[in-house]
Amino acid sequence: MRPTHERILEVVAEERRRIASRRAFVKGSARVAGGGALAVAFAAAPVGSNLSAALAQEFESDLDILNFALTLELLEATFYEEGLDTFDDEAFEEALGEEGTDDEGTPVASARGGSPSYIRDRIVEIGDHEQEHVDFLTTTITDLGFAPVEGGEFDFGDAFDSVEAFLETAQALENTGVAAYLGAAPAITDPALLAAAGSIATVEGRHAGYLNLLVGDSPFPEAFDDALSREEVLDRAGEFIVTPPTADEEVVVAPTATTAAAAPTATTAAAAPTATVAEAVDTDGDGLTDAEEVELGTDPTVIDTDDDGLTDAEEVELGTDPTVIDTDGDGVDDATEVNAGTDPVDPASV
Repeated sequence: MRPTHERILEVVAEERRRIASRRAFVKGSARVAGGGALAVAFAAAPVGSNLSAALAQEFESDLDILNFALTLELLEATFYEEGLDTFDDEAFEEALGEEGTDDEGTPVASARGGSPSYIRDRIVEIGDHEQEHVDFLTTTITDLGFAPVEGGEFDFGDAFDSVEAFLETAQALENTGVAAYLGAAPAITDPALLAAAGSIATVEGRHAGYLNLLVGDSPFPEAFDDALSREEVLDRAGEFIVTPPTADEEVVVAPTATTAAAAPTATTAAAAPTATVAEAVDTDGDGLTDAEEVELGTDPTVIDTDDDGLTDAEEVELGTDPTVIDTDGDGVDDATEVNAGTDPVDPASV
């Protein structure tokens, strides 16, 4: 049976060939169309943007995405912990200490990524990052009042047969991780969570680039990274998942705050209400769940978003717009029309 990491790497290579083939087709089609610069720009855009609608249907909520990401981060963190326990500095020196090139003329890893000890230090750093991602996602889900997935059983097969196999498997996992975040991003509806996911995805991309370099591939093989669907990601990562991590229960307690935990960076966007995650929560007690309010565009932390004297729930029942004071634009605010007995959605009703 072929080694697991080789099978995964073959899938990654096939995906790259598919992307290249698609882009060649797009360029050729644009030339035939004549003056098709716009067509090229649109069709060659990151694939994740083209899959937004389909990918959004794969997840039930932002919570679903957070626990999906946490599952992958738990897998990666465990992988690096076990791999680094298996291979110490001496093992890296023995495997990567050779100078020059290999039999095919390719520079050995030490020539591409530094000395063996330096390379191992970078792998330790990557493993630390993955554990930080686990801690952040776990804290975020918990702070939102939900149960994060935990536990699980992983089996990395022959990935620890050699340092080379360890690095090649790490490369496959990191590239899959980047594609997973790109695939899930279009489905994230909370701006704060999207910003946090983006800050993790870029770091995963740095990991993938360095590991590509170590195994002899280009650290940046394409101008655009491709996205993978949830099913595609689990097909690849599933090679190592014996028992997936699970959450004890869906909802633990009501959120104590309406903002997502800020990602551990100074540039993270200001947190927005996390109503899209806490779907059963009604923070302001107006009769509309936070999730419903986000869909309406109202503020789930206040009863009367447009401050017109009618609660958001009352406006929904009346058919008026809870985000504007005067729905029908007749110069009279909705609350005044309701009190006067006129129709607040009909400008002719005065």
